[in-house]
Amino acid sequence: MAAPWVSLRLVAPMLNGTRGIHRLGGAVVPEGNQKKERTMLQFLTNHFYDVEALRGYLFQREMSKVHLKNRSFTWLEEQHGPYSAGAFFILKQGGAVKFRDKEWIRPDKYGHFSPEFWNFREVPVEAVDASDCEINYEGLDNLLLLKELQSLSLQRCPHVDDWCLSRLYPLADSLQELSLAGCPRVSERGLACLHHLQNLRRLDISDLPAVSNPGLTQILVEEMLPNCQVVGVDWAEGLKLGPEEQPQDTASPVPA
Repeated sequence: MAAPWVSLRLVAPMLNGTRGIHRLGGAVVPEGNQKKERTMLQFLTNHFYDVEALRGYLFQREMSKVHLKNRSFTWLEEQHGPYSAGAFFILKQGGAVKFRDKEWIRPDKYGHFSPEFWNFREVPVEAVDASDCEINYEGLDNLLLLKELQSLSLQRCPHVDDWCLSRLYPLADSLQELSLAGCPRVSERGLACLHHLQNLRRLDISDLPAVSNPGLTQILVEEMLPNCQVVGVDWAEGLKLGPEEQPQDTASPVPA
């Protein structure tokens, strides 16, 4: 581990009476600000001995926020029913929901949304757009309340991984459209878990960086889900050409 930050060891400032301290330029910092600076520097000195420790702290802090966003809202099911409880979780995440025969409900740029969905206790949610949301494995408990969900978009969700896909089987009877485009943690192993979803009619697996061979993966998924249109991948992408299929160099001279 690196040595403690020497730069955080400050030289005691010269006091200007009892109201503040002198800077090199002659300006005076109020005593209250002096205490705030001293407290912050003391906190940093005591807790972060090097850059790695600071990065670890920030990472843990970010994960705590994600965990809080994915806390269980199943307690709302008793008061408002499973559809409204599941919709509330998606809307709090910044996503959008569509109840059957209703218009889409989306939060505004401030995260506010209409409370009218609480009146749809008996109306199933048929579509969810959770693109760019921070849903993780734990948060799926709230999503799986929507037993009649037909369309689900998880595009670019940073915490959706293979384990998450293994939990989608309760939606097998209803789910017809699923988008995983741009999910950085979804690999071939997770896609293999979708074999339960035999009612899928459309699956988007474009831009999955963890998939090592997109072309072959698409072929295997199409065999696994024969009634599903798999989109987003060129079937030849990642496939190695045989010797007879290698492009010929037409510029080379033909041997006599």
